[in-house]
Amino acid sequence: MQYVRFSDPAGSVRTGEWTDDGIEFGGRTYDHDEVDVLPPCEPSKLVCIGRNYAAHAEEMDNELPDRPLLFLKGPNTLAGHGDTVTLPAGKERIDHEAELAVVIGEQCRNVAEADAMDVVAGYTAANDLSNRDDQRQEQNWVRGKAFDNAAPLGPTLATPDEVPDNASIQLRVNGEVRQDSSIEHLYFSIPELIAEITAYLTLEAGDVILTGTPDGVGPLSDGDQVEVDVEGVPTLRHHVLIP
Repeated sequence: MQYVRFSDPAGSVRTGEWTDDGIEFGGRTYDHDEVDVLPPCEPSKLVCIGRNYAAHAEEMDNELPDRPLLFLKGPNTLAGHGDTVTLPAGKERIDHEAELAVVIGEQCRNVAEADAMDVVAGYTAANDLSNRDDQRQEQNWVRGKAFDNAAPLGPTLATPDEVPDNASIQLRVNGEVRQDSSIEHLYFSIPELIAEITAYLTLEAGDVILTGTPDGVGPLSDGDQVEVDVEGVPTLRHHVLIP
């Protein structure tokens, strides 16, 4: 199943099913472009993983970590499918980072690896927008990673059966392929990530884990159209505006 949150023409927030023919809700089918598609969940936090693909760590001239490298984004960072994302002005480099996002289905703490998939509601696509100017100057990455709308997410919540274990992940800017890999190259697996995160903090239903980005990250420019494809999830599209 592909669940989608959207605002209908009357402004009411609904959850329907994304199909090839449109978005189905309440006996009606809406055209994909007829409604405002919202982020597929309402997280209290987004827990992000750094350097979780060996090739990306290498391209950034970094070592692979001994344990998952964690940082946070707040709900303010959310943006939806079809949105125009305004990036911080006056920066030399703000990069795209395509990622598989894991959506948590229930409140959980101290989850064992063997039980980790039991708390997963599904998957979606994400772009972990990264302000390199400030990221390189701070340790907690608030300016670098947690600025408004720094986490476009969506368009759907795909149930786990929709996304294969070796799902491809690709990002295009204005139709040009920038990132092209597979989640089978994750350095730390999804169960390992859930076990590590929940050893330190409680995850709530709707919380998101951004599992890391493959190699090929690069800068964005004003007016760019970004597309993120995670196999099994409809394409996430958003535009970029730099004031």
